[in-house]
Amino acid sequence: MLGRRKKDASAAEADQSAESVAAEQSDEMGSVTFRGPRDISDVEPSDDRIDLGALQVTGVSGLSLQVSVDEKTQQVSMVTMVLEDAAVQVQVFAAPRSDGIWDDVRGQIMTSITGSGGLVEEIQGAFGTELRARVAGQSGAMQPARFVGIDGPRWFVRGLFLGSAAGESGHADLEEAFATLVVVRGDEAMAPGEPLPMQVPAADEAP
Repeated sequence: MLGRRKKDASAAEADQSAESVAAEQSDEMGSVTFRGPRDISDVEPSDDRIDLGALQVTGVSGLSLQVSVDEKTQQVSMVTMVLEDAAVQVQVFAAPRSDGIWDDVRGQIMTSITGSGGLVEEIQGAFGTELRARVAGQSGAMQPARFVGIDGPRWFVRGLFLGSAAGESGHADLEEAFATLVVVRGDEAMAPGEPLPMQVPAADEAP
């Protein structure tokens, strides 16, 4: 499990500044967008975050992390953040310098869901344009799912909220944990859509 550590004054001030900026940013529908995830260049250094390579996660009381490793490459392909009866699966990819890819990815997800017999609609949520869907679970029964996409500077984060976080009321604490993710893109040239390298956390950081 991850514990919440006290933030130093500079980190707290940075968070307040980020919140102020986000409050001034609105999407095309006029609703206020969430304040993250954020790029490493936009935050102060902090010991409060767990290093997963391309992603850094801030500890929240009760939050646990699960990493999925690709059998062929032995690289971490996805991180799942679990809190109470909710979870969010997180992946991070390279993206073009100038244009975001969420519009295209969103269309691909919608096509995939409807093609497999699921239901999906676009909504305006805490992270801008989201997809709310009902998809077949492992048991075959339909279950709610919520897809969000965040376009950053040369990176793209995809989140799949499950459990209570996929419902209309969402899960505020898990959304907060997702919003405070920090992306470390690096300078390496990568093709758009290529997964950014993640890693298992060090032993002294592992939940």
